[in-house]
Amino acid sequence: MSATYPVHTYPVHVDADLDEGISRGLWLVKWLLAIPHFVVLLFLWIAFVVLSVVAFFAILFTGRYPRSIFDFNLGVLRWTWRVSFYAYGALGTDRYPPFTLRDVPDYPAHLDVDYPERLSRGLVLVKWWLLAIPHYLVVAIFTSGSVYIGGRAAQSDTSPVWSTGLIGLLVLFAAVALLFTGRYPRSIFDFVLGMQRWALRVGAYAALMTDDYPPFRLDMGGHDPGALT
Repeated sequence: MSATYPVHTYPVHVDADLDEGISRGLWLVKWLLAIPHFVVLLFLWIAFVVLSVVAFFAILFTGRYPRSIFDFNLGVLRWTWRVSFYAYGALGTDRYPPFTLRDVPDYPAHLDVDYPERLSRGLVLVKWWLLAIPHYLVVAIFTSGSVYIGGRAAQSDTSPVWSTGLIGLLVLFAAVALLFTGRYPRSIFDFVLGMQRWALRVGAYAALMTDDYPPFRLDMGGHDPGALT
């Protein structure tokens, strides 16, 4: 007799749709176009860190994440994901990101986190640093691992001429493909979304927004399956 196991959806949901007809060359200047967002996000992330400390103590003493702080921090993550999707975290759309903490239904990138009614007061002491270390190592490869390109002739110096993570490298390949063919390789998009989804799940877990441990699984593609057994 086969056993059955309960299945539920992971509480961090990351979805995105690759736009058709992305410009061949707009990605060359998106760093400039996104500067207003980068400035706003700088201040939003300062507030995010401060409020996360407040949430830490609230969870420690009450077992609850204050709803107003949760909604604000979710908005910061949501805003960051939209800008990343537009810019060099995916280059998945040419639609300029909206300046809002709320979800925008008709924008092609979405992020949501289910609000937890109760959180463990003990886990809050260790999950954001100790328990998350294995995931931090994986996410570091995705986002900031070193890729060595070029070198100095007749020298043994191995300093990187250019360094990026797997996400940045694959997005660069997609950008070159866009420039010369006008098409974004679907396989690259699916892989990049899988890595971004993994990183965002870990980010929400480390931000104390869920007690569900992120799965060690690369859920590729634009739509989040998110099923846990």
